[in-house]
Amino acid sequence: MGINEMIFVPMILFMIFVAPLWVIMHYRSKNKIGQGLTEQELGQLNELARKADKMAERIKTLEAILDAESPRWRQRHD
Repeated sequence: MGINEMIFVPMILFMIFVAPLWVIMHYRSKNKIGQGLTEQELGQLNELARKADKMAERIKTLEAILDAESPRWRQRHD
C-alpha cells in the first residue's frame, strides 16, 4: 500500500462528507450576516440605547451635585 493509496481514501471521505457540509454552513452564515438585525435584536438595541441615554443623564446630575457639594472632587479622583 503506497502513500497515494493511504491519502486517497481520507481525501474521498473528506470530499463526500465534510466539504459539502462546510460549504453549506459557510453560505448559511454569510446569508444570516447579510440579512441584518432581526426585529427582536433591533428592539433590544433601541432599549439599550435608551438606557444608556438615561444613565448619561443620571451621571451628569450626580456630577453636578458633587461639583456643588465638593468642588475639588475631580482632582482627588482622576
